[in-house]
Amino acid sequence: MASIFYRPSRVPRQFSAWRTLFQRPASPVRELSRSPFTLESTEKFEEETLSWYSPDSFYPVRIGEVFQSRYQVIGKLGYGGHSTVWLCSDLQQHAYVALKTFERNSTEGQRETEVYYHLDSLNIVDHAGVKLIRTALDSFQITSPEGSFGCLVHPPLGISLYDFRTQLRAKVLPEKIVKLALVHLLLALDYLHIETGIVHTDIQGKNIMMAVEDTAILANFEEEEKSTSSPQKVVGDRVIYASRKLRKTKQHGRPTLCDFGQARRGSNTYCGDIQPYIYRAPEVLLRMPWNEKVDIWNVGVLAWDLFQQGHLFCARDSDKQSSGAHHLAEMIAIMGLPPKEMVRNSVYATEFFDGEGRNNLDSSISLEKLEGNLEGEPQRLFLQFLRKMLRWKPKERESARELLDDPWLRSP
Repeated sequence: MASIFYRPSRVPRQFSAWRTLFQRPASPVRELSRSPFTLESTEKFEEETLSWYSPDSFYPVRIGEVFQSRYQVIGKLGYGGHSTVWLCSDLQQHAYVALKTFERNSTEGQRETEVYYHLDSLNIVDHAGVKLIRTALDSFQITSPEGSFGCLVHPPLGISLYDFRTQLRAKVLPEKIVKLALVHLLLALDYLHIETGIVHTDIQGKNIMMAVEDTAILANFEEEEKSTSSPQKVVGDRVIYASRKLRKTKQHGRPTLCDFGQARRGSNTYCGDIQPYIYRAPEVLLRMPWNEKVDIWNVGVLAWDLFQQGHLFCARDSDKQSSGAHHLAEMIAIMGLPPKEMVRNSVYATEFFDGEGRNNLDSSISLEKLEGNLEGEPQRLFLQFLRKMLRWKPKERESARELLDDPWLRSP
């Protein structure tokens, strides 16, 4: 299949609308005074710390650079497994945007951009979940001697649920905020699963970010970068910048689901490894076909992690190494043994289970003993909610739409 990265004439409706709305004279290119603090270090820094990092694979974005004669880079917001993210000034629309630049010839970048083309082609506007998914405003290619680098332009977003939680003294979110975040997430998933045929596969706190209500934090980011340049490391002709965080604010917008680099669409079932390791569904661990219900399992484990001290599943052995056997043993301890037909239908299961469907790490522990924030009826309702998602059989997990009617989510 031809990559959409090589179809520059095709511009989605939402992208082209952004280009033509309220045309005004473009802003001049900003003068960004640069007196940077240069790090003299051989230690790995920012995206260099990724085990698969290669200098040729990441485009060397520079602060002050202008792309498409339009997007001027103000500063670095962060980096992910396959991209770097930058706050930019859209000189045509007189607004701040976030620029995501993918690795060279990135499969994740191609997949994410294709998802946005697909969403735009559906033109669905009357589902509540539409506004709870990060939108793309533009896409383009950077071509260099090293190869082609895909880019997406998004509205800027604020703090992630992961960072929000880690900033709190208790390291867990209050119950009301957990419920609010989950309602928004389930609305987004109902839209993706039912209306668009998309499975996200990478639901974690870092990929749920708050919309920006207080736009002053974006202007503050620019002023701080002008007055005190971000530390940087120079490697040959390449500059690697330190990420700068947005200022804290009490005005948070709605939780928004982001990052579709691992999403799948176009089929009823799929195969292959997906999901952050501790969030992997049983069928993924057992290398069985999977569908949109992996997202539902993911929500159940994430709900626990947002609201409790520690992860529900650690998925590591005594040497702290990732272990499918220990991961499955943790699932068995909470849910009991998997159905025998599920074990029989997985050729991989023989590595973990004997002929009776048991493994030598079998143990038992109740969610009631593990749960530490609630008691009585609130605890019962919360765990009942989790158990609707934490099921061995995907078909027995409730859908996002069904979960939205859950008594715990609806309780005050």
